[in-house]
Amino acid sequence: MTILEFTLFILFISLAAGFLGSLTGLGGGMVIVPLLTIIFGVDIRYAIGASLVSVIATSSGAAAAYVKEGFTNIRLGMLLEVATTLGALSGAFVAAYIAPGTIAIIFGMALLYSAYLSIKPKQDVFIPAQDKGLIHFFKLSSEYPTRQGKTKYSVRALPGGFGLMYIAGILSGLLGIGSGAIKVLAMDHIMKVPFKVSTTTSNFMIGVTAAASVGVYLNRGYVDPGLAMPVMLGVLSGALIGTRVLVKSKTRVLRIVFSIAILFLAIEMIYKGITGGM
Repeated sequence: MTILEFTLFILFISLAAGFLGSLTGLGGGMVIVPLLTIIFGVDIRYAIGASLVSVIATSSGAAAAYVKEGFTNIRLGMLLEVATTLGALSGAFVAAYIAPGTIAIIFGMALLYSAYLSIKPKQDVFIPAQDKGLIHFFKLSSEYPTRQGKTKYSVRALPGGFGLMYIAGILSGLLGIGSGAIKVLAMDHIMKVPFKVSTTTSNFMIGVTAAASVGVYLNRGYVDPGLAMPVMLGVLSGALIGTRVLVKSKTRVLRIVFSIAILFLAIEMIYKGITGGM
């Protein structure tokens, strides 16, 4: 395979990963890292470095569209970024001291959970706003557009969501992903935020989380421009397409396809991690 063929193939795969990642709020890194390591034999740390760069680009592109549409809860995202940034720095620091096989196993477990979360979304349950304490102080509850017009929602369980965001940040720095699965879990299931708000706010947040950890990988020489460029361009393009689809359509079928795909990737990553194939 020539360099041009390799670049074009990576670009195409990254585009598909960015599209699916944008629709689910999980981020394209959930697909990119295992594909680069399993199919192309790229060292997992270089794959993580390229993924982090793409995560920043994805957030920058997709988040702008979601904010314009009125889905993203900017106040909530910026507050929770404090936890994810601290977690990302912690994860990036310890990544250099963990064996690639161990990282592969952890990544595989994260993929398994992401598959489960993606295929079983929670139905939105609207609770009358009764904001108290920090939720009232930071004015976190908001509204978002639906077919019936603007619908108000109230944020719940801020401490629990904040704690899960720190874990999401650790996974982002350690595995090179947007850790959207944990972010969506925290907002959708714990904080009772509507699903579309959870996914769009997750996309808004992942760039800052990744930026906090990519500097560590760059300093250690794990960001290869020749690999990061096609991954970044592909994931960004796919994410921008995904934002248009998410706003106007239901994504149940795509969720199922996405879950099946990353389920196979998870099994492969765990197998290679256990057998020392990384």
